[in-house]
Amino acid sequence: MSIFRKPSELEAKPGIVAMIYGSPGSGKSTLACSAPNAVMIDTDGGVMRINGAHQIPTLQVKCWEEILTAMNEVRTTPEIESVIIDTVGKMLAFMEDYIKRSATGRRIELNADGSLSLKGYGKRKQMFIDFIKGITMLGKNVIFVGHDREETRGNETVIRPEVGGSSTNDLMRELDLVGYIQMNGNERTISFTPTDKYYAKNTCDMPGVITIPVLINDRKEIIGDNRFFGDVIEAYRRRVSENIENNRRLEELKGLMEANIADIGTAEDANRVVDWVQGLKHIYNSKAIAGRMIADKARELGLTFDKATKKYIDGGTQD
Repeated sequence: MSIFRKPSELEAKPGIVAMIYGSPGSGKSTLACSAPNAVMIDTDGGVMRINGAHQIPTLQVKCWEEILTAMNEVRTTPEIESVIIDTVGKMLAFMEDYIKRSATGRRIELNADGSLSLKGYGKRKQMFIDFIKGITMLGKNVIFVGHDREETRGNETVIRPEVGGSSTNDLMRELDLVGYIQMNGNERTISFTPTDKYYAKNTCDMPGVITIPVLINDRKEIIGDNRFFGDVIEAYRRRVSENIENNRRLEELKGLMEANIADIGTAEDANRVVDWVQGLKHIYNSKAIAGRMIADKARELGLTFDKATKKYIDGGTQD
């Protein structure tokens, strides 16, 4: 028995790994807190800027070791469904502080002035990679919060998340979604669809630009439920489930088409199967697959396709 699974047998990830980023004051942290049954690892001291109605259980980080302890608790607490890292850039600063405090006797991780050496930055990079791998295996929803920064590419300026050096690429490879928050007057929007102006990542067919619901009006009154990211996660899970079901339907349809095409023995049979295929409810590229299969069978039988009548006929050379 093969260890490889068919597309219809694949298992969906229980959680998603996402990042939202934007300028200060754009509501990133509040939006992240809308994930289901979430806890926050606050490395940036920003939890107190969130309206009390939308705050969630939070670790106000003082050192890297606390983050490791927190992740052990998350790993062993089924009630926790989502983890917010706010912000990912400041988390790297705690890693750097840890490296400085735990440097070896020869202090090869540090320069003479106490800054990280190349080896020190290499150690931080590996710590970050190990953290990402560990957190993506939790089976929880993980949302990184980041600030935005401008990056110049030739004559163009692109907005990207601020993470830290090459760590940005290390993180981006692991993310299912990246959303960029923009503010236009009192309206806030988020986009998971990349453009030539900003970086994003969209793996669940989210609309191009989504308006973020208003939660607090001008009189500071709570007028909405903070559940935006819960809806995003539900949409992601629904899309994955639909893909698996569509894969099952495709495999079933291919088996049915193969059985009918195998019975073709004459041009009349071929035309009957062509008509039958036209009436099927197709999925993905199943119609094109059937067309290739019928053409191969016709070629095997020496049938010719008449372009004028769009029918197979006996004998001749197939066009």
